[in-house]
Amino acid sequence: MKVILSNQSEYPIYAQIREQMKEQILNGQIAEGTVLPSIRQLAKDLGISVITTTRAYRDLEAEGFIASVQGKGSIVLPTDNKMLRDMYRSQLEEHLDAAIGISRQICMEDGELLALLKERQEMRGSRG
Repeated sequence: MKVILSNQSEYPIYAQIREQMKEQILNGQIAEGTVLPSIRQLAKDLGISVITTTRAYRDLEAEGFIASVQGKGSIVLPTDNKMLRDMYRSQLEEHLDAAIGISRQICMEDGELLALLKERQEMRGSRG
């Protein structure tokens, strides 16, 4: 696990940790079942407050990325779990609603919006 913090970032430290860990979990750099460093150890390694790492881990747990297991620590959950998928689907729906709203404001036809979506998928390496 690698976490790089920036004091220049617009995001607070806990959010930087959370987002970097989420990305590493989702892309497989941190595998399902991995036991993460303890909150205290991560705080020490990064030279930050235990309160900050606690917030990052709490957020990751609330979002379904990790689970705290008594006596074992925090463990990475499978990324195909339903709660995680539902959360991301909800976020995707919100972004699509915003895109639809903008397309309506500029009188874009539905076919043009769908073509734009397909073009963006191809640019980013669509999965099908």
